[in-house]
Amino acid sequence: MASKFSELAIDCADPHGLARFWCAVLGYEVRDEDGEGGGDDEVVSIGSPLVPEGRDRPGPVPPTLTFARVPEGKTVKNRLHIDINPTDREQDEEVRRLLDLGARHTDVGQKGDESWVPLVDPEGNEFCVLAGRRP
Repeated sequence: MASKFSELAIDCADPHGLARFWCAVLGYEVRDEDGEGGGDDEVVSIGSPLVPEGRDRPGPVPPTLTFARVPEGKTVKNRLHIDINPTDREQDEEVRRLLDLGARHTDVGQKGDESWVPLVDPEGNEFCVLAGRRP
């Protein structure tokens, strides 16, 4: 038997703020919150409301995102990033929606003819909005 991808852990300065951003991006909801007092051990997990059992469900599941407060800031381009596909609108409409939520355009060395749009979340983590709509 193989493993399944069930969770992505993201270090950040503001777990609650970043969780709110990604909930709005993905249509997720908060699953678990630890250390809400703003301490160094603060962790917030979000997941799909369509699969509330998450990683405990057999078979493939939408991954949970877990945001953990760390004292150090982001310093270089991520070596791993999230790609998202708009499901109910075109790419340019989705990019505008994400910019309104707090994302920003970024330059990661693109040449200008890519089919994806690179953005960063409010803490500077890169992600791409793909052109193809896939439900």
